Amino acid sequence: MLLERSSGLISTRTSTPMYQLIDAFPKQLKEALEIGRKAILKSPGGPYGNVVVTGLGGSGIGGRIASQLVHKEAKCPIEVYNNYYLPGYVNHKSLVIACSYSGNTEETLAAMEQALTKGARVVCITSGGSMLDIAKAKGLDHIIIPGGHPPRTMLAYSLVQQFFVLHHFGIIGDGFEGAINTAANMLEHDKEDIKKAAQELTEKLVGKRLVIYSEANTEAVSIRFRQQVNENSKELCWHHAIPEMNHNELVGWAGGNSDVAVVIFRHKEDHERSQMRMEINKEVFRKYTPHIHDVWSQGDTGFARQLYLISLGDWVSYYWAEKKGVDPTEIGVINMLKGKLAEVK
Repeated sequence: MLLERSSGLISTRTSTPMYQLIDAFPKQLKEALEIGRKAILKSPGGPYGNVVVTGLGGSGIGGRIASQLVHKEAKCPIEVYNNYYLPGYVNHKSLVIACSYSGNTEETLAAMEQALTKGARVVCITSGGSMLDIAKAKGLDHIIIPGGHPPRTMLAYSLVQQFFVLHHFGIIGDGFEGAINTAANMLEHDKEDIKKAAQELTEKLVGKRLVIYSEANTEAVSIRFRQQVNENSKELCWHHAIPEMNHNELVGWAGGNSDVAVVIFRHKEDHERSQMRMEINKEVFRKYTPHIHDVWSQGDTGFARQLYLISLGDWVSYYWAEKKGVDPTEIGVINMLKGKLAEVK
């Protein structure tokens, strides 16, 4: 077993499945592109008045990230619903993308059935389970992604398929393929630098309660980071978006203290007024905690910059778990919840 010490962290590195899966993110992005290119979907029909993505947790976050990345070019509204139901406006002019990695997420299956009842065009992204069985039985469009791993480690596959579906149905253009490939190359080339930056940030966060901020346009990446810290690091944390947090949560900082660490995900394309807000916000934070960390995205495109922060956040969640001595893969409490729900039909 290879041990490596860096910034006070002792890593078992390639000995853990979670390490290997996070390390494989750039490769997964390229494999996901190949899956999308080979996917066979029926005639797109349309035009569509709206797109609704339904999915939970690691299965659903890909839709939220994709919707924010394409919001400037999308030809109709794209919304993400993380629940048992769909909005009332879903009808025969709607495109519903149902995402369940296992194929057995009960909330997503319920929403998918509603979409079919409403006459919406339904596309499934899954590795198998009941969702795939239903898709095949009812002749629904579907894309199969590799199974057998924690859903949160398969983001590359579910995320990339969102773009292929949106392109096929005329919602976006085809520029995403080159952008994703370029981003994957960058992440592979800069992998060691990203891991080093993640280790250094982890050292500043361990033992603190994490708060994550970003501009609203990139909030999905903050959500992803929060989810990874929850599941991998076994830590409570929260996130909020600017400028909305300036109208409520900023007042709540009167209850802040030095046990809180702030991470602000920043992009050079953040609105100039939002960047001003971030600097003023930090003046408020400093009254209560010295632990404030700007994390600037890297890359030449919006895709690359958001994928960079996703990769960095995944590594932080892994190193944080390692520092605490907890298993980043274990999710016993979620399995307990699912088991109890399964007892009630």
